[in-house]
Amino acid sequence: MALSNNDIFKKLRVALKLRDDEIVKILSLVDFKATKSEIGSFFRNEKHPKYVECGDQILRNFLNGLVIHLRGPMPIKAAKKES
Repeated sequence: MALSNNDIFKKLRVALKLRDDEIVKILSLVDFKATKSEIGSFFRNEKHPKYVECGDQILRNFLNGLVIHLRGPMPIKAAKKES
């Protein structure tokens, strides 16, 4: 049985003890705009009328933002010296 994007998102949220407002901030690190209510709809029960399936783009942006949140932004590489 495969996990859905919603299941992965829920497990990461619980494991990292993230609140919806923290998830919104993490998404903003990669210039992805989302509201707390949009994020909350991913964590609802599948039978709830306002449940929304989490797409690949949202999960990908969250994971990229999470890397920046936990590690910090990538350092700027110095230009190579030409010989």
